[in-house]
Amino acid sequence: MSGEEFVPLSLTPMLIGVFAAVACALPGNFLLLRRQALIGDAISHVVLPGIVVAFLLTGMIAAWPMMLGAAGAALVAVVLIEAIRRLGRIEPGAAMGVVFTTMFAFGVLLLEQSDTSAVHLDVEHALYGNLESLIWLDATGWRSLLDPQALRYLPVELPRMALTLAGVCLFIALFWRALKISTFDEGFARTMGIRTNLLGLGLVITAAVAAVAAFDAVGSIIVIAMFICPAASARMMTNRLEAQIGWSVGFAVLAAVLGYVLAGYGPLWLGGQDAVSTAGMIATVSGGVLAVTAKCGPCRSRAGAPAGV
Repeated sequence: MSGEEFVPLSLTPMLIGVFAAVACALPGNFLLLRRQALIGDAISHVVLPGIVVAFLLTGMIAAWPMMLGAAGAALVAVVLIEAIRRLGRIEPGAAMGVVFTTMFAFGVLLLEQSDTSAVHLDVEHALYGNLESLIWLDATGWRSLLDPQALRYLPVELPRMALTLAGVCLFIALFWRALKISTFDEGFARTMGIRTNLLGLGLVITAAVAAVAAFDAVGSIIVIAMFICPAASARMMTNRLEAQIGWSVGFAVLAAVLGYVLAGYGPLWLGGQDAVSTAGMIATVSGGVLAVTAKCGPCRSRAGAPAGV
């Protein structure tokens, strides 16, 4: 594929996929080590009804209404979980499972019953996203990257995901030492004056922001996969946190790029005529990477233990 074809048709969706994958994988490392990996799964379930309600109230898909809708849905989820736990006297994990699956089902029901398909907000886009359609039609080749006029017509999802990734990186950089200590020894972190509850809340909020930003472009499948698979794969490769972060970023980029290529060209190489879902293929590649590292990774036998400081 020449630059005249690659830049307008493949560059932007590939970059959006990479940014979304890395933005989810970075906080996923700390959630995994804190044994809270399923929070990423939970977030992707909870945000759906919030996003749909925000659209139905405002009539538009924009970052701030979606963020506020997702935040409201998260607040409702927390209240429901606590109510079910107290009234039903069941463990928090069971209460979380009931609330998250119910809210996701409610979001899917809202999508089915409301006319949102014209704005790319329906069940299919909620699950698979619309990564393939985020092309840059005004680009004419690599020289368009230096053309201010052409850059004005970049898909809005690209700068949104780039800013989200920058925000995630900034949060981890600013609170790196506190995150590191509280992840491995919360009691010691408290004795040092680190407010672990607020720090944990900040980590969850950061993960939620990444999930909401990625939701419209890549759908819930990639969001769920990228919170867990790159971090879990990286954990199989090393016992050092810094190295784990690096491995997870590499695995996230590999899954996004290879998944995009295989989704578009894999069926053609095998004699087929139609491409397959990019989101599904990216999640499949990330799962394949996890399977390989679980079998061959040098630290697979100690994967359940915390990584080293």
